[in-house]
Amino acid sequence: MTSLQGARASRPLAARMRPRTLDDVVGQSELRRPGTPLWRLCHPTEGERTPASVILFGPPGTGKTTLAHVIATEGQRRFIELSAISAGVKDVRRVMEQAQADRDLYGTQTVLFLDEIHRFTKAQQDSLLPGVEDGIVTLVAATTENPSFSVISPLLSRSLLLRLTSLSDDDLLSLIDRAIVDERGLHGAVAIDDEARTAIVELASGDARRALTLLEAAAGQADADIASAEKTDDADSSEQARLPRITAAVVAIVADRALVRYDQNGDQHYDVVSAFIKSIRGSDVDAAVHYLARMIEGGEDSRFIARRLMISAAEDIGTADPQALSIAVAAAQTVAMVGMPEGRIPLAEATVYLASAPKSNAAYLAIDRAIADIRAGEAGDVPSHLRDAHYKGARALGHGIGYQYPHDEPTGVSAQQYLPDSLQGRRYYEPTGHGFDATIGRRLDQVRRLLAGLPMQRAAQTPTVKTSEVPSGKTPEVPSGKAAESSPEATADADDGLEKK
Repeated sequence: MTSLQGARASRPLAARMRPRTLDDVVGQSELRRPGTPLWRLCHPTEGERTPASVILFGPPGTGKTTLAHVIATEGQRRFIELSAISAGVKDVRRVMEQAQADRDLYGTQTVLFLDEIHRFTKAQQDSLLPGVEDGIVTLVAATTENPSFSVISPLLSRSLLLRLTSLSDDDLLSLIDRAIVDERGLHGAVAIDDEARTAIVELASGDARRALTLLEAAAGQADADIASAEKTDDADSSEQARLPRITAAVVAIVADRALVRYDQNGDQHYDVVSAFIKSIRGSDVDAAVHYLARMIEGGEDSRFIARRLMISAAEDIGTADPQALSIAVAAAQTVAMVGMPEGRIPLAEATVYLASAPKSNAAYLAIDRAIADIRAGEAGDVPSHLRDAHYKGARALGHGIGYQYPHDEPTGVSAQQYLPDSLQGRRYYEPTGHGFDATIGRRLDQVRRLLAGLPMQRAAQTPTVKTSEVPSGKTPEVPSGKAAESSPEATADADDGLEKK
């Protein structure tokens, strides 16, 4: 057995290198300063009241489990660990009963470490309240999800929330160097190049556990390489040459790509999808594709991505390019039929189309304005000539009398009242000057004149207004008396059924 094999013959390196004291913890310096709640939990003073429980919130590999162990060890408390994945209410009650007996009979305090508390149901979290309230246990709960969404309010109000951050590059470098020389780690059984240290730090992305796992795998690969070299005739027999060396090439062998920092249920889920939608809205195609790739590589549900694309097409592109919604729906249907990884292609196609399309939130604003009126009580009665007249006695009530059938009109538009009396003249939909919205705007100008009983302006008097010349969110103003430019938009009015025959 080589010295390296002896160094790693027991538990994984990340477990062996777990700090025993608060001073040994790497990173989270703001939380570890003397006098902070975490520091007082680890250094209890006789008679001093310390926080009854804490919730540690942060990405994987930032030291949540480690801090729980340190709190128990330095405070000379009994440590019990439960995982929300496998534990239930019965397990919690059993721990509480034992903790109360230990406190009352022996004066021993208990630290209950509950990993992944966000996986506990409301009823399971409720079972923790009596023990936390009475100080039977010091609860240390860990979660990668925002506790505001995943932990019940009564438990939050009784706990101190400590947010942990990803480790810095310097923190990870210090951790790697310590693991190589520490007797609990590799104990000097390997050497490492600077390029390899940098590569491990980049691949770890702020995750201490990931960094140590990569280091251990690279050490194993380097050990295997030197063992193979010793069998060749040209092997150097010197002790220094026989010491396994971790190089950047060795690291590349054990880790073919960086793990994506993405939690499907945590903050990264919300942050990345938010950046994805905002990049599409901002017409940055490259950024939108980048965030799409992060979600795909992070294992995000392809159906969730497809749903967000459909919402974006309707909300942010809307009538500026009505085809966008069809593209998004087609992508969603394609992904549902073909699955992943092939589904990444239609998702990318839809993302590129939506990001590069003209944008309009006019329809989105229109429905919200109308809903606001309804909620404010501004509904009004349906005009009698628009009411249903198909049932017996409807005509006697005046329903349908005076209704003008638009198809009988040469323009296809009849001048009559449609909105309730109290809302006459109300405008909900105001098209922008972007994309197809400009065409809709010109058509609506004509339609609204006809509805008001005013003479229609001929298409030749309606010039094209270029989208680039119209400020965002404004309807293009058309100067009168100018000839229309020769373009598809300029002749749209002649094709939309409004021109008199």
